[in-house]
Amino acid sequence: MTKIRSAAGGGRAVEVAPERLAGWFARFADRHDGIATTRTTPAQVVVTARDGATAEVTTSFEEFTPTGEVDGLDITSLLAHAAAPRRLGLLLVRLGGHSIGIALDGAVLVSATDSRQVHGRNKAGGWSQQRFARRREGQARVALQAAADDAVRVLVPRLDELDAVVLGGDRQALDALRTDRRLTALFARASTRVLNVPEPRRSVLDDAAERARAVEIIVRDPHMNPQDLPGADDLLAPLPEDPPPQYRP
Repeated sequence: MTKIRSAAGGGRAVEVAPERLAGWFARFADRHDGIATTRTTPAQVVVTARDGATAEVTTSFEEFTPTGEVDGLDITSLLAHAAAPRRLGLLLVRLGGHSIGIALDGAVLVSATDSRQVHGRNKAGGWSQQRFARRREGQARVALQAAADDAVRVLVPRLDELDAVVLGGDRQALDALRTDRRLTALFARASTRVLNVPEPRRSVLDDAAERARAVEIIVRDPHMNPQDLPGADDLLAPLPEDPPPQYRP
């Protein structure tokens, strides 16, 4: 199933598997009266349709080559980039659990998954609320410590074998893990793209391994209302962020 979400700055982000890219851009051209230009830089490929719609891809891994601007559709650089085999580290973390692994071309080879109980917020006031908050903070700290320990065990020793690390989950939980000095080299290898995933489970890790190799295309169409897309209300809704965790490595 194609993943669609709202994109920062307007438009929508569409995840497309490498083997479907050529067909996707052919349909994009048909829907928008053909392609005016394709501009390729080391960091981006921007396809501009004759009706003003654009489809933009920003590299998540190495640079695009060759580069330049041409009339019409030319995604040679993008197709070669997407088809390249890659061994990726995956680090998926939300406040109540994590799933970590190594994937080769979309297949998970090594993994570690764990879940921990972290209570939700307590709306009661006074001393009871403070005690509940301390308990919750302790649970969050234990959950994040477990995620960090598994990342150190599964990913850090194999960093030299990886083409990149792909992150996913709650950004606040990931930011908390960045403070762990044992993971400094890991986060230095991380792609700028962060996958939006539900509570990490092994099945979620398998799905993330496929999504990590997919190409994210940002589509901006001055004539399209994203809410007119079939199923857009569900597909474009972002997952809620977990409350800020407290973690001291």
